[in-house]
Amino acid sequence: MPLKLTRRHGSPNWYIRGTIRGVAVDETTGVSDKAAAEALRARREWEIVQGSVFGRKAAATFLEAAVGYLEAGGEARFVRRITDHFTGKTLAEIDQTAIDHAARQLYPKAAPATLDRQLYAPISAILNHAASRGLCEARKIARPTLPKGRVRWLTPEEADRLIEACSPHLRPLVIFLFYTGARMSEALYLDWREVNLQNAQVQFIDTKNGDARGVPLHPRVVAELASMSHRIDEVFRRPDGFAYERKESSGGQIKTAFRGACRRAGINDFSPHDCRHTWATWHYAANRDLIGLMKLGGWKSEKMVLRYAHVNVQHLAQSIEALPWQHRTYGA
Repeated sequence: MPLKLTRRHGSPNWYIRGTIRGVAVDETTGVSDKAAAEALRARREWEIVQGSVFGRKAAATFLEAAVGYLEAGGEARFVRRITDHFTGKTLAEIDQTAIDHAARQLYPKAAPATLDRQLYAPISAILNHAASRGLCEARKIARPTLPKGRVRWLTPEEADRLIEACSPHLRPLVIFLFYTGARMSEALYLDWREVNLQNAQVQFIDTKNGDARGVPLHPRVVAELASMSHRIDEVFRRPDGFAYERKESSGGQIKTAFRGACRRAGINDFSPHDCRHTWATWHYAANRDLIGLMKLGGWKSEKMVLRYAHVNVQHLAQSIEALPWQHRTYGA
């Protein structure tokens, strides 16, 4: 029996119901327009027929693969925009050309690192998961060439100058960034329910890599947060008292205010994200503990934090000074 469109009480959207080739379907189209719903019904029917005739791989869609990836615990950030772009596409159609085209369409002005993080990495993860479930053949996706990692950090004296140059609404946030190593999204959208001033600890729940983590709060952070006038909802606010707007790529919300503070403090080439680099550099210089730094900062591997060890070499000065030298003039 071919699939049919039906209405359900209380929902403006059309539903697809019926059984074809032994496959029972009862699902929403997600649209209220009948013409659009009919196109989706026909597409769904075609997918089932293709799958029964030519096998599962021929009919599996990118949307289906993305849903399976998310249900298995995959990172949800950026996936919705990609699935919207590939609506109705089978996995067999998602080749290098299609992915590169999506990059140009969705992120025409993005830097390589942004393209890799927000498009190529999620697509690669979805395809790898689909291949492991037998929905498609394993394939290697060429990803953008990334520039060499940048580490820009401030000395404690420079950081103090920057903090003093911050406007009142920005000062608590910058102190928090310097002393917790939080990513911008973790700090900007932090809720007071995730902060425990009595125990001097913060919990980052919604993190980039999907793993929640706790970080002890430095006394300077505790003192700064304790002086704030509100204790509900978002911790850090705009000058008008409202919460920062949620965006896929965080940091732009404070770009103007942060740039002004840097200018007043006489600090060049320093971005909000560089506060995280500064924290990591300070932490390693004080503790020489890559594993601890990795856990507190929420990095997945030691490789990600090794660059902070590379820029902290002052503790090796004695090993260089100990090299033999007979106080002779070379060439004499």
